[in-house]
Amino acid sequence: MASSPFTIGLLLFPNLTQLDLTGPWEVFARMPNVKNYLIWKDRQPVMSDRGMAIVPTATFADCPQLDLICIPGGPGQIALMDDDETLDFVRRMAQNAQWVTSVCTGSLVLGAAGLLQGYRATSHWGSLDQLSLLGATLVAERVVRDRNRITGAGVTSGIDFALTVAQELFGREVAENIQLQMEYDPAPPFHSGSPRSASPARLAEAKNQMQDFIARRRLATEQAAARLKR
Repeated sequence: MASSPFTIGLLLFPNLTQLDLTGPWEVFARMPNVKNYLIWKDRQPVMSDRGMAIVPTATFADCPQLDLICIPGGPGQIALMDDDETLDFVRRMAQNAQWVTSVCTGSLVLGAAGLLQGYRATSHWGSLDQLSLLGATLVAERVVRDRNRITGAGVTSGIDFALTVAQELFGREVAENIQLQMEYDPAPPFHSGSPRSASPARLAEAKNQMQDFIARRRLATEQAAARLKR
């Protein structure tokens, strides 16, 4: 008899960044003997921050115990930082999961749930420094693994993150085969995809465009950090 499927759950919440979710999903869906779930409080379509509607396949109430839980990021992450129902669900699943993971600012949600204290982790470069407020050691790398925590940096790194998971679970050959199937062979037209490669002018412009939103996110992180200390 075949062994039970490896269960993977990705949190699906309003105003998430869809590629944080769909990049890893594309990899996970190609892995052998897995069962993937998109999880939210109900089964109504959830709208991403860029207007894509995505339908949950499980709810907090009926989701089975997960072997891997993944929290994507996006603007809607701010609302989750003090959402007790969501944070309680994440904690409950993480307690018995083999892997506790995130992409982009989903790591701040893990931190708000108290699940990154004493762990190395990463996030989107614009909010990476906020991880330290939640007891994590920030690492400016595309994918960071510390024991059973695996975190991916911003948006597109979700594919790198998921391929790392595929290698951990099924070995390098399976992960490489998935990468080839997807023709994941990045060759961007510009070398401006990170603070390390962007020109000073581009970096300054991006920071200026993001500063008000980052300030809102920082406030939510500071408030979550204060709750963890109670």
